[in-house]
Amino acid sequence: MHAAKTGNAEIISALLEAGAPWNALSPSNLSAGDFAMEAGHQEAFDLLLKTGIQSELILGTIARKETKNEYSNQEYLQDRVTFSEDKIMNNESKGVMMSWEKPLMEAHAKAICTNGGSILNVGFGMGLVDTAIQQYNPTKHTIIEAHPDVYKRMIESGWGEKENVRIVFGRWQDVLGELDECGYDGIFFDTYGEYYEDLWEFHQNLPKLLKPDGVYSYFNGFCGSNAFFHVVYCNLVTLEIESLGFSTQFIPLPVKDCLGDEVWEGVKQKYWQLDTYYLPVCQFSE
Repeated sequence: MHAAKTGNAEIISALLEAGAPWNALSPSNLSAGDFAMEAGHQEAFDLLLKTGIQSELILGTIARKETKNEYSNQEYLQDRVTFSEDKIMNNESKGVMMSWEKPLMEAHAKAICTNGGSILNVGFGMGLVDTAIQQYNPTKHTIIEAHPDVYKRMIESGWGEKENVRIVFGRWQDVLGELDECGYDGIFFDTYGEYYEDLWEFHQNLPKLLKPDGVYSYFNGFCGSNAFFHVVYCNLVTLEIESLGFSTQFIPLPVKDCLGDEVWEGVKQKYWQLDTYYLPVCQFSE
């Protein structure tokens, strides 16, 4: 940690080569990358960032081999969720989705509805992004939702009666074959109980799901309690999606004022603790 605070890239390199973990945390839950980033030591920061990305690429490859044919959100889909005016909670009192996300969802909807046309959203949750999408009057609006309780609430709320809405009930992995073969002008991905490897798997289908001029975005919630780890994952997604022919732009959105202590009352885990949310906008590279 001291080497990162002082920006000594040579010592950092030696420590990493000797097996020191790039993601070790101090008692204050800060990593070496956080210290280098806060102090403005660019060379040290770049070295730690590169190491973090390389490590996650390797671990991701291993994880995909070990978890093949398994699905990570099985427990979540089998458990009940509870609904209130400002959040959905799972049976462990963790927030599945919360109303503080509304401005973010509105920004995501604006990004993916740029071209109008046919829109796909994976993961309904509280319906925040889908409500925002409807404001743009898409020609077709397809929603995939896998949780039985959320699906039931969608139907009871009248979503199945909207003329331009099609609801597909099931895990996205199981229903891709039911989607529009012509592709979509805008796509948003935000599931609960899944991990980075699930997003990676979805991205493998993106080239055939998104139209040539389409816009794709996803909820960028990875490592929402650590700034440096979040940067690592922003870069990781950018790198891996670039290999599929996409470019990514991140739009910074301040969220500090949305996240007072009262927001998390009764919630077991603060899944977002950073001051800025980086909204990804992905399109086919020219």
